Amino acid sequence: MKHLLILLPFLILSSPAIGKGTGVLYLYESSSGFVLKSFGDSKVHPKYEGKITNRKPNGFGVLTYPYGEKSVVGEWKNGKEWNTKHKNKDGKIIGKFEDGEWILKWGVLYFGFRNGKVGYYTVKWEGFESEDNRDFSKYEGEIKIGFPNGQGILTFPDGEKYEGEYKDGERNGQGTYTWNDGGKYIGEYKNSLKNGQGTYTFLNGDKFEGEWKEGEQDEGTHTWSDGYKYVGSWKRGQMWNGIYYDNKGNIFGKQVNGVQQ
Repeated sequence: MKHLLILLPFLILSSPAIGKGTGVLYLYESSSGFVLKSFGDSKVHPKYEGKITNRKPNGFGVLTYPYGEKSVVGEWKNGKEWNTKHKNKDGKIIGKFEDGEWILKWGVLYFGFRNGKVGYYTVKWEGFESEDNRDFSKYEGEIKIGFPNGQGILTFPDGEKYEGEYKDGERNGQGTYTWNDGGKYIGEYKNSLKNGQGTYTFLNGDKFEGEWKEGEQDEGTHTWSDGYKYVGSWKRGQMWNGIYYDNKGNIFGKQVNGVQQ
């Protein structure tokens, strides 16, 4: 049998009336779709065992594929998968339904320029512009409605990497971004920009810890590799109003409206 995603809302049910209770149904592939019948061979046909109402899965049930290659466990509602989990033969969740909505739990997407626009795609471009494949970033993680949603890892062609939370294709929530020059940011994101609490560690050992706003430092502490510090605010990427401390904690200067004094 072909390995196809089975969406039970589109099944044609041809088994005899079963009434209400528990029972067994078998999944058949036909020219017009998939058919559930009350007879079959579990070595050939996926087998449903569970609650049935009026010949339809309704309630808790388990759909097992031949030789254990895949299973679907959870709640059905009027023949439709409602709250179910799809697992492969190793028991890993590969997808699920939540309140009747399909979510690809874990998968791979490519991010780059294709068909005249930048976006997420299930495959790379492999036409005459095949060299452009090197410009595609690879995403591995949770997917919903064709976009990264949940936890995932995006690896860029130059080796840079983001690992963390996504929402509707944007970096949102907690994450870690590693640059290929050795710099690293660990903290909060909003709409793919550093936003909220976060720490940026520079290649030379300097570090900023504090608040970010729309991708730029807002308020916090910059610590140099020799232990000296600046504590205060930033404006347009520049230290703005704050205090300088030496590596013993003594004040030795201040910053007023972007000017060191």
